[in-house]
Amino acid sequence: MPQEVSTAELAQALSADAFVLDVRESWEFENGHVPKAHHIALNTIPDNLNLIPKDQKIWIICQSGGRSMTAANYLEAQGFNVVSVAGGTGAWIGSGNEVSMEASL
Repeated sequence: MPQEVSTAELAQALSADAFVLDVRESWEFENGHVPKAHHIALNTIPDNLNLIPKDQKIWIICQSGGRSMTAANYLEAQGFNVVSVAGGTGAWIGSGNEVSMEASL
């Protein structure tokens, strides 16, 4: 089972150029996301595995932690090194962290 990490751990990882994967729907992502996050909606992950690097840890985030854990379970079964961010983007914003509106993958 994938490890769950805190938003504080994600903030630290971002300073080291972590690969953050936001699995929310497009409209949710466009309303604000973790800076530099890559967007692939949960239901499209199987068709987009080629966009996810296998040579580094993937930090997966959604709105509250449910979809990110679903994605983490799937990706871990595909051989990816993943963690799920507990509390998701809601906790990220609630902790006063920076939010980006810029489009990404």
